[in-house]
Amino acid sequence: MPKISSDTLWELAAAEVHSRESGGAEERDGGEAVNERTVLLMGSKAGGKTSILLRCLDRDELSKPTLALEYTFGRRARGHNTPKDIAHLWELGGGTSLSDLVQIPITPVTISCLSVILVLDLSKPNALWGTMEKLLQAAQAHLERTSSQVQKSKSGVKRQTPSHSAARVLPKDYPDRELISPFPVPLLIIGSKYDIFQEFDSDKKKVVSKTLRFIAHYYVASLVFTSIKSESLISKTKSFFLHLAFGLERGKTVSSDPLKPLIIPAGSDSFGQIGSPPTVDVDITSLHAKNPKDLWKKVYERVFPPESTNEQRELKDPAKDPQYSEPQIDAMRAQKDQELEQYKRNAAKSWKGLELET
Repeated sequence: MPKISSDTLWELAAAEVHSRESGGAEERDGGEAVNERTVLLMGSKAGGKTSILLRCLDRDELSKPTLALEYTFGRRARGHNTPKDIAHLWELGGGTSLSDLVQIPITPVTISCLSVILVLDLSKPNALWGTMEKLLQAAQAHLERTSSQVQKSKSGVKRQTPSHSAARVLPKDYPDRELISPFPVPLLIIGSKYDIFQEFDSDKKKVVSKTLRFIAHYYVASLVFTSIKSESLISKTKSFFLHLAFGLERGKTVSSDPLKPLIIPAGSDSFGQIGSPPTVDVDITSLHAKNPKDLWKKVYERVFPPESTNEQRELKDPAKDPQYSEPQIDAMRAQKDQELEQYKRNAAKSWKGLELET
């Protein structure tokens, strides 16, 4: 008769967490290691993140608006009769309005095997820089805090936080080594809705393309333009995704023509190849920039002025968002809200009655 464990669910969960914090890959199926990676997907609101994720996972499902932060996973076998590696996939919805939620997937346990995918909507260039800047700053700030926690922890996480530096991606003699600022973890930037973007004026396309090349190279990130309407572009995007999620080899294709979809793996570009900021009716000498990145931002926003957005003021309670309406549930919720308000009024009256008696 099999032995029945007396451990509670919480004890088992605690043991699992301790096991993950104490070692590297988990062992299953005869002791063979199973690699687990975490990927955080964030970007422009309604920029196609879910659709891209489903296509990369070969899932034939209809995409739905992401509710705050959603989790899914992917598994992939390395060979016949071998355990499957696991990718934990977190998708942040709401554009920049819910950027604080990056703290959920970024933890001391996940930081050593974490990658970030930033999806930017090419069809809305006026919101592109602001979206990129705020989300990367939010993720980087929490990555740095988490890394400090790991280093200061007395019990410690035995796995070392990866030093994702230029030396890991670029040759030691790379000329831009002192000018770049590598993102703390592997980063992939995806320009979505290329089918709409390709109809833009050629000068404007050059501004967007060159700017994203600068940003990608500055952060030592890979850059790829895609469209869910193009099997060819999705296939190339999937190659980058599988590289981050499962460590598979990515394609070696490189395309830097600003009038074509960009495909630039990290480490294959340079500031010399990118050139100076595109000066479309902009006098660079009149711009008071603090550094090269600030200069590119000022030039870009001269061409694509940031739109005044109320995204931060948007309703953050999904229960009150019409797109998530459920008539029966909403009716029950309204009834309970009324009962709660009545209870509060009755309690207030009772309290006043007690005060009068005393």
